[in-house]
Amino acid sequence: MITWEQLEKIDLDEYRDAATGWGKVSSRANAAKDRVDNEMLGKLRETQKGQTADAAIGDLTRLSRNYQYIHTECGLIRTALNGLAAEMAGPQGKLKRTLADVPKTFTVKPDGSVTYPVPVPLAPGTGQATPGAPVPLLPGTAEGGANANKGAAEQIAEDIAAALREANEIDGRYAGALRKLVIPPDAKGLDITDAMFADAAQDTRDLQQAAGKYADDEKIPKGKSAAENAAWWNGLTQDQRDEYATLYPASVGALDGIPSTVRDDANRMVLAETRAQTQLDLNKLGPEPAKYIQNPSGTYPVAIKNPAWEQWNKGGGPRFQAQLKGMDAIQKRFDSPASDGLPEAYLLGFDEKGTGRAIIANGNPDTATNTAVYVPGTTSRLEGIGGDINRMTELWKESNAQSPGESTSTITWLGYDAPQSIVPGAMQKDWAYNGSPKLNSFMDGLETAQGGADNSHTTVIGHSYGSTVVGDASNKGDLSADDIVVAGSPGMMVGDADDLDVPKGHVWSEAAWNDPVPAGGKLAGLGGYKWGVETWNGIPFNAGYVQTVPSDEAFGAHRMDVDTSGHSDYWNRGSQSLKNQASVVVGDYDRVEEDD
Repeated sequence: MITWEQLEKIDLDEYRDAATGWGKVSSRANAAKDRVDNEMLGKLRETQKGQTADAAIGDLTRLSRNYQYIHTECGLIRTALNGLAAEMAGPQGKLKRTLADVPKTFTVKPDGSVTYPVPVPLAPGTGQATPGAPVPLLPGTAEGGANANKGAAEQIAEDIAAALREANEIDGRYAGALRKLVIPPDAKGLDITDAMFADAAQDTRDLQQAAGKYADDEKIPKGKSAAENAAWWNGLTQDQRDEYATLYPASVGALDGIPSTVRDDANRMVLAETRAQTQLDLNKLGPEPAKYIQNPSGTYPVAIKNPAWEQWNKGGGPRFQAQLKGMDAIQKRFDSPASDGLPEAYLLGFDEKGTGRAIIANGNPDTATNTAVYVPGTTSRLEGIGGDINRMTELWKESNAQSPGESTSTITWLGYDAPQSIVPGAMQKDWAYNGSPKLNSFMDGLETAQGGADNSHTTVIGHSYGSTVVGDASNKGDLSADDIVVAGSPGMMVGDADDLDVPKGHVWSEAAWNDPVPAGGKLAGLGGYKWGVETWNGIPFNAGYVQTVPSDEAFGAHRMDVDTSGHSDYWNRGSQSLKNQASVVVGDYDRVEEDD
């Protein structure tokens, strides 16, 4: 328990100085992790092969995990010390103000009681007041009534006790959290295990409870515009930014409008801790049993569901496996060797819950000359994010090749819940209605972080049902994009390209000859309607109030040449389909090859 003498003498600057030191360690560890990941591991994977190289890569990967852990834990210690100093300043200030007002004839004893003189004509001598008087007191009065000194002394004792109660409550909260910020006793050497990352996540939750009054999650904008998010972030000191990012990484990582580097650091912390916990949860279930076993009765059917597998399934085994597959695909992009020729990757959003969310950028969009945002369609989920990431790495390579001297960022945006089936999922518009505000917010955030609409040429690319989301985002108002590209679109819920919220002539469509989705979209009613004439290769075949999708001539988009087949090959390396998209992304429209 803190005494009033200790509270009076505490040098809070010592806590702040210590916090600064721990903060520097956290920042240096984060910078060191980036160097290991981006400079050392990539080059080693590219230039060295064999058992020795594999061992070195393993050591560096372990070192990267160590730095990630140090960054998190030291950041938590910094936040705890700063929070303790900030909150303790309140009761310390109250105590010092109380002590400054104590009359010279009064004495504050070590236990917090106060002695005072008893004047004549009352019994001359000295009285003693302690906090917790049994009768409510008014300032300047006491049980003695006529003795004003007694009332004043009791008030002083009460004020001292109140300051100590507040200080001890603060001390208890932070001491409990700080005691947990240690290496677990079962830690082995330099290995940062999944259990330790999971423990770091629990440390974060514990400190959120302890430091909630200092760095309150409620102060983080929720449901605000990208501009409002940026204004909040820019109004913080650097220490406050670091503390919010450490204490509430998921909330900070999801804020549209703040710098991509900040979102990336926060989301990588969430990714590491989430993957660790998911692996631990899967390990608890044990290895996956065989799904079917021979019928022990020897009768039909020959094979029956294995009860052990059903229990494993009920415990979440398939869900954990799917989440790990998606998280490993994201990590694989981070670990890309130098031979891939890719820029640094940024994790701009991550959430494993439900079907999962992930936003991965190739190159920093905040500083890119050209930016492309890809919205995937039906059945998109965290489990399959690897394929969507690969499409955008191919687009980045082609765009970069077409625009030497310019910087390009291509972004996989799985920031909405996509329909998980064709029927009835992709036949419904609600998925687009719910996803489009999130897309608009993200696009606004890019523009805000870039410093304005003129600082990057921005293209939004919708594949399959993703184009329906793009269409509804456009319908809702100000879509922060210069061009729209759609591939295999089932419809955009508008009848004409000019109805979309980009400049006239800046809507581009690709549809393979055997892609069934555009026709299916019409059956589902995902297109839009207009008065006009439908044509095929210039030959009219229908007139009136017709439904159109982007691949229709009547829609009015630029219909680009496609040399791929089916619904999913528009990003095949070396294809004209890919080259056309890249030409739009870099704004080299004359290079685009269109249907005659």
